[in-house]
Amino acid sequence: MTFDSPDNTDHTTGPHTPEESPSQPALPPPAEEVIGTRRGMFGVSGTGDTSGYGGLVTPVALPAGTPPPYGGWFDGFVGTLRAALVHRVIPFDAAIERIVVFRDELTLHVDRDHLLAVAATLRDDTSLRFELCLGVNGVHYPDDAGRELHAAYHLLSITHRRRVRLEVSVPDADPRIPSLFSVYPTTDWHERETYDFFGILFDGHPSLTRIMMPDDWRGHPQRKDYPLGGIPVEYKGARIPPPDERRTYS
Repeated sequence: MTFDSPDNTDHTTGPHTPEESPSQPALPPPAEEVIGTRRGMFGVSGTGDTSGYGGLVTPVALPAGTPPPYGGWFDGFVGTLRAALVHRVIPFDAAIERIVVFRDELTLHVDRDHLLAVAATLRDDTSLRFELCLGVNGVHYPDDAGRELHAAYHLLSITHRRRVRLEVSVPDADPRIPSLFSVYPTTDWHERETYDFFGILFDGHPSLTRIMMPDDWRGHPQRKDYPLGGIPVEYKGARIPPPDERRTYS
């Protein structure tokens, strides 16, 4: 979705704006951080994977930090955020672990101890004004040691017609992130869903209970180490096994 701005510039796309010269060199592709290797369609080995993707081998890679300049409005935004955090006596380098520009989108990797302060700054500073949090997504990277669980917050500035993403990473052994409910009340249901499916604990949430699964459900179904499950069939107790347990006939 895009929006028409008064100066005919689409601020929601990315760093490349119409004012840039066509001859300006494109930003180099971001470096990647390889955190593991995916084998087979379902990440299993030594079993009867009948999906046809048993021979799939592909690296699991995340975009690495992007050095400045970032291009377009990204540089001015980062400079404004830096000044606003300094004004609040918050060290920028301690609050923002890294900045990633990937596919014309800007992601700020935020230290969880500074998440509330960064979010409040983005909401309240008149030069930033990200008034709305569109939702929270959870991600599970079992091979990303020490930061297996990620929560991504998508923020929208209605005033400036811009979008940014905040991403917080925590270890599976301590899956706690401060709730953004006090800054963005719309995260109430989104944080409950992320807790339900990924097991991330949002400290300070007014009612952190399951929202999709039954209250007595064991585990968190969207984690990559969660059993794939099978389908019970009402015929003499038969059961369709999950893909990583099916028989092969070769």
